[in-house]
Amino acid sequence: MTPAEMEPRIVRYGELKPCKTAFIDAHTPGSDQKENFTIIGGGVSESPDQHVHISIPHGFNIGAAGQQPKCRNSLHSHRTAEVFFVLSGRWRFFWGRWGDAGEVVLEEGDIINIPTGIFRGFENVGTDYGMIMAILGGDDAGGGVIWAPQVIEDARDHGLTLGENGSLYDSKRGETLPVGIKPMAPLGDADLQTFPEMTPSEVVGFGVRRYWDMVALAKDRPCKVIGETGIIRDKPGFEVDLLTRSSATLDMHSHDRPSVLMPMRGHWRVTWDGGETTLAPGDTMSVPEDLPHNAVPSMTGEASLYHIVGTDDPAGATWRG
Repeated sequence: MTPAEMEPRIVRYGELKPCKTAFIDAHTPGSDQKENFTIIGGGVSESPDQHVHISIPHGFNIGAAGQQPKCRNSLHSHRTAEVFFVLSGRWRFFWGRWGDAGEVVLEEGDIINIPTGIFRGFENVGTDYGMIMAILGGDDAGGGVIWAPQVIEDARDHGLTLGENGSLYDSKRGETLPVGIKPMAPLGDADLQTFPEMTPSEVVGFGVRRYWDMVALAKDRPCKVIGETGIIRDKPGFEVDLLTRSSATLDMHSHDRPSVLMPMRGHWRVTWDGGETTLAPGDTMSVPEDLPHNAVPSMTGEASLYHIVGTDDPAGATWRG
């Protein structure tokens, strides 16, 4: 594969195209400054304004959220896995019906695998614009987002209505629900009972791992972060590894399905059968299936890279306590 053929599979951080109207809380005070990015796959955006950088199916989706300090993402849930790692900034993740069942603060490089089926939200609690990178299970990302009832109600008060067809209608743009389309009905009490209120020890113990702990484990070989044998033992339809300078190798290898490289720290030179490129933190590269390649740091200093590849495991929930 030539460099020109590979270029469409590389998304540079500086070329990411944000959407500020991706979700139902786009006008809600405190959430109205969010920037949503869909990097690989269709994502879960509710807006036709969302730009998709790479539409090739991988068995999972890659996205990102960029937010100013004190900006938050409202309480929601997914039917498939949702994994975040902090690229920049300091972030508070919270969960529960009202967002008060528990919380944890993540620093740069930290990762969280949020149990499927609980309401969760997050906010930038740092002092500068921050970015978190997201991995969502499945090619269709579980069919979208399930919002806590109060989020839907708040959105209506600020001009946004979510139709039962999964699309947003903005009264500030003069939009109305099409004939025959009803507003999305908020979940009732019976449905809400199926969303557990998990304790901090359950969520943090299961799904949070700290960057420097993973770096220490990646001294001689890549750290298996998420997988059947990972330090987070889960099978969400993909596996996540962390590579560092000491665990990177010049040996060429390939996978029987597309894989994704996402540098966390340092610059990485990726070589494949036909060319090479250099990736920086925030860049995302999709490596085609069966293509021999390697990734090694190209400069001195700290270097780490997240690697994601799909598996044959179902993309739904795999953890029940």
